[in-house]
This record gives sequence, structure tokens and C-alpha cells, in this order.
Amino acid sequence: MNSVLEQVKTFAAKAHGEQRRKFADEPYIAHPVRVMEICATWSKDVAVLAAALLHDVLEDTAVKKVELQNFLNGIMDAGKAQRTLLMVEELTDRYVKASYPQWNRRKRKTKETERLEKTSAEAQTIKYADIIDNSAEIAYQETDDFAIVFLKECQALLKKLDKGDPVLRQRAVDTVQQGLAYLQRK
Repeated sequence: MNSVLEQVKTFAAKAHGEQRRKFADEPYIAHPVRVMEICATWSKDVAVLAAALLHDVLEDTAVKKVELQNFLNGIMDAGKAQRTLLMVEELTDRYVKASYPQWNRRKRKTKETERLEKTSAEAQTIKYADIIDNSAEIAYQETDDFAIVFLKECQALLKKLDKGDPVLRQRAVDTVQQGLAYLQRK
């Protein structure tokens, strides 16, 4: 991992702090690192890989956009910093329960899918990697009906997100399908 990505990983790890993964007993930062590693099979672009490491920071931590922007501007040239920030913003859920408490999960996910459908090819590719990692983890760790709901949401999302890398997209589709098949056999 190059020095810029090491700095990004350190920033993301600090931002996520003591957070743990919901379906695996590990520090949260393990997930963004895996997402970045999956993306690295497709791209060596530092902005893409940094966005993969940071994809949950604005959504799941106290870090604000201006703080993230200042950090990125301090370690990257302005163009890469701006691209990274844009991808992180594209990947940050907007239709969350806290902001839309009157909407049920299905409506929030539908709106999120409509929003993500308009994102860049790079952001969609990072989302594929996110789905690959989350789906594999949830399908084989989760014991209640949430895993099926989650995987079906991923399946619906992947039907709409078609601008990213086709190889990673197919890998995400296959991972979700395998997870659903596993859960149906259980």
C-alpha cells in the first residue's frame, strides 16, 4: 500500500474508532480495507482506492465533509482530493432512518437505489466491492431473516447499477446469488 493510502487507512481507522462490524467480531476498518483490496483488482487509481477506504466515514462516523476535505487536500493534489471526496459523497447514504423516520426501510432503500443509479462508474464499482464484502459476511454469519432482506436489497440494487466495472459487478451478482442460495438451503 502506498504512503497516501496508508495515511487514508489511518484516518479511516481513527474515524471508525472502536466501532466493530455487526456480523463479525472485528474492528470496523477491516471492511473498508477489504473493499479497497477488491477495488485494487480493478484499478490502481489512488483516488478510487482512497474512496473505497473512506466509503463509510461520512455516513458512520462523526467526521464532517470539511474535515475530510481538509485531510485529503493535505495528502493529495487538489484534483485527486476532489475526486476522492466526490466518490465518498456519492457512496454516503442520504435516505437514512434518522433523516426520514416517517419512511419504512423499503422506501428509503428505493430512494437510495434511485440516487445511486446516477452516481459515477467509479462509485458504482466501489459499491460492487462493498456489496461483495458485506454479502459474503452477512449470508454466512447472520442467523435471522435480515440476511435474506439485505441480500434481496443488494440484488435489486445491482439490477440498477450498471455503469461500473462489469467483472466486479458480475462478482457482486454471483456473491449475492450464492448467499441467497445458501440461506435457502439452511
